[in-house]
Amino acid sequence: MSTESNQEEPRDTQLRADALDYHRSPTRGKIEVVATKPLSNQRDLSLAYSPGVAYACEEIAADPAMAAEYTSRGNLVAVITNGTAVLGLGNIGPLAAKPVMEGKGCLFKKFAGVDVFDLELDEMDPDKLVDAIAMLEPTVGGINLEDIKAPECFYIEKQLRERMNIPVFHDDQHGTAIISSAALMNALKVVGKDIGRVKLAASGAGAAAIACLDMMVSLGVKREHIYVADSKGVIYRGREADMEANKARYAQEIGARTLADIVQGADVFLGCSTAGVLSAAMVRTMAERPVILALANPEPEIRPEVARAARPDCIVATGRSDYPNQVNNVLCFPYIFRGALDCGATRITEAMKLACVTAIAELAEAEANDAVAAAYAGDDLRFGPDYIIPKPFDPRLMAAIAPAVARAAEESGVAARPITDMAAYRERLAEMIYHTGFFMKPVFAKAKARPRRVAYAEAGDARVLRAVQTVVDGGLAQPVLIGRAAEVGAAIEHNGLRLREGVDYTLVEAEGDTTLQGTRLLARAEVDALICGMRGSYDSHLVHVKDVIGMAPGATVLAAMNALVLDKLTLFITDTYVNDSPSAEELAAITRLAAAELRQFGLEPKVALLSHSNAGSSERPSARKMREARALLGALDPALCVIGEVHGDAALSEDIRRLYQPEGGFAGSANLLVMPSLDAANIAFNILKVSSGKGVTVGPILLGAAKPVHILSPSATVRRIVNMTALAVAGVR
Repeated sequence: MSTESNQEEPRDTQLRADALDYHRSPTRGKIEVVATKPLSNQRDLSLAYSPGVAYACEEIAADPAMAAEYTSRGNLVAVITNGTAVLGLGNIGPLAAKPVMEGKGCLFKKFAGVDVFDLELDEMDPDKLVDAIAMLEPTVGGINLEDIKAPECFYIEKQLRERMNIPVFHDDQHGTAIISSAALMNALKVVGKDIGRVKLAASGAGAAAIACLDMMVSLGVKREHIYVADSKGVIYRGREADMEANKARYAQEIGARTLADIVQGADVFLGCSTAGVLSAAMVRTMAERPVILALANPEPEIRPEVARAARPDCIVATGRSDYPNQVNNVLCFPYIFRGALDCGATRITEAMKLACVTAIAELAEAEANDAVAAAYAGDDLRFGPDYIIPKPFDPRLMAAIAPAVARAAEESGVAARPITDMAAYRERLAEMIYHTGFFMKPVFAKAKARPRRVAYAEAGDARVLRAVQTVVDGGLAQPVLIGRAAEVGAAIEHNGLRLREGVDYTLVEAEGDTTLQGTRLLARAEVDALICGMRGSYDSHLVHVKDVIGMAPGATVLAAMNALVLDKLTLFITDTYVNDSPSAEELAAITRLAAAELRQFGLEPKVALLSHSNAGSSERPSARKMREARALLGALDPALCVIGEVHGDAALSEDIRRLYQPEGGFAGSANLLVMPSLDAANIAFNILKVSSGKGVTVGPILLGAAKPVHILSPSATVRRIVNMTALAVAGVR
C-alpha cells in the first residue's frame, strides 16, 4: 500500500463514522412521512377519513384528473431500484441501496419541493420488475428509475414508458445525458467548433454513455463521427464480444481497436467509464482545443490538472465538485420532474429533455445575478472555459428549467394540465427556491475560496475539535486553537482525530479567560475571526467583544440573529441574545444589519416586524414601537421589503396578510422576523428549533461587530460550529 493510501485511510475512517452517525441520529434514515392536514378533533377526523373522504373518492372516480386536486399524487415521485448498479458499488442489492434512494428523495424535496416514496424492489427479472412498477401508477405522479444495470435498464424503461401514463425517467441515463449535452453545447461555443463536424471518442458503453451519445446525436453530432470503446475495446462492426443492440448502434467500420486509437484527432472525449483510462499522452493526440467530459465518479478518467498540463487549450468537465464545470445530475432531475408534474405530463418526451438541455446551457451564458455572485464569491462566473454549465446551487435553475419543460410538454401534446399563466408559475417557483434549506451553500463556497485564520476559544471541547477536523478536511479555514496544549492533545487522541499541531492548526496556549484572549488576537489581526461561547453565559463573552472589538463603522448597535431550517422555509429571527427591549431606532438599525447578513447567504431579505398588533390594531407601547421602526426603515432604506407591525401568522402567510393589508408589501412568506424584545425572539427561536427545526440551526450570528466574531451557546452541535466557522470566514473583509 502506498504512503498516500496510508494517509487517506484515517480520513476515510472518520468520514465513514460521521456518515453512519448522520444516517443514524437523531432519527434513523433520512426521510419520514408527515401529514399535511391537522387531525386535532372529531371534525378533522370526519373530513380526513369517513365519511368526508368519500366525497374526494367520488370526485376522482368521476374524473381521474381530480386526483391531482384531492391527493398528493400530483407532487409524488417513486424513486425505484433493484440495487443492481448502485453508484460505484455495483450489484449490492436493493436493501443496501436504500440509503442512496432515500438520499435521492432528499434532493428531490430540497431542490424542487417534490415528495418521494423510495421503493427498493427485490426482483432481478426485468419483466417482473416492469409489472411491479407499472402497478404503481395510481399511487404516484412519476417514476424515477435509479441504479439499475445495463442493458436491462433500457428494456425496463422502454416497457414502462409504453405501459404507463405518467413520466418515467431513468436518471442514470437521461440526467447525465442532459447535463453533459448542455456542457458540450457550451464548450463547443467557447472553442468555436461546429457540432456537426466534431469527432467524438467515448470511453464506456453503459446506460449513461449510450444515453449521452443519443442526446448528443439529437443535438447535431453525426453518428458516423462517433467512436466508442468499452472494456472489450473499440466497438466495431462484426465484433461479437459483449455486444447488444444499444452498443451496436454505435459500431463503426474501423480498424482501430483501442481507446488510444480513437482518441487520436478527436475534438471531444466523453468518459462514462472508469478512473484513469485517458492518459496525458492520449490527450496530446487530440485535435486542437479539445473538449474533455471525464464523468467517472468519484475519480474521473483524467484529472483536469493532468489534462491541462498535457493540453493547455483543452476544456475539461468532471463529476466532481472540487473542479470547475461539474456535471451533476442534480442540475436536472428535480426540475424536469417539477415541470412535468406541474403540467400533468403523461410522459417525458425528447422535446422536454432538449428543453432542459437548452435552459441549462442558456443559464450558463446569462450574466450572474446578485444572488449567484454572492453565493459563489471567489469563483469566476463568466461564460468561458471554466464556466460552461451552471453551478448546482444556482438558485435560478428551477425557474429556468421547470417552465421550459412544462412548455415543451404542452407543445408535445402530453400536458394534461397545461400551465396557462407562465408568469405566475415562475413567481410561484421563485417563492419555492429559497425554501430549500441549502442556504448555507453560498457561505461554504465563499469560505473555501478564501480560507482565513479562525480562533476557537474553547479548544479543549470535543465538539470544537471534531468541528475543526471537518473544517480542515473541507478547507474552510486555518484553525487557531486557544487552549492548554496537554488538554488539546489528549482530546484529539481520545476522539481519534487526525489533527496535527503546526500542520492542521496553530496552538495558542491559554492564559485565563480564553474569549478575552481571542478578542485580543482578533483586535491585533493575529487571527481573522473568532468562535466562542461554548462555555458560560452569552453575556460573559459579549462583554469582551464590546470592550475589545467594538462596533463596525456606521453600526450603532450589536445584535444577535439565529436561522432555522424548517421543512418549508428558512427563517431568520432577531434579536435573540443582546438587546432586552430595543427602541424603534435600535430595531431599525438591527433590521438593516440583519438584512445585510441575509444577502451574505445570497438571499433577498423579506422583513416582518412582528407584534401582538396587526396594521395599527393596538396602541400599546410595543406596537407603537414596531410601527415607528417601520416608518424609520421606510425613510432610511426604502428599497428594503418590509411589512409590519404584523402578526406572526400573517408574516408567513400571504393569504392571511391580505385580510389585513390588501395592498401587501411583498409576495409569499417573510424570511426575516424582527421581534419586539429579546424574550420574544429567544423563546420563539427555541420553540421552533425543537418543534419544527429538527435541530438544524445557524447562529447566534453576531451583528454589528467590527470584526467577525460569533458567540455560540453551550448547546451548539458540531454541525453548528462548522456552519458558524464558514460564516465567520465569509464575513472577513
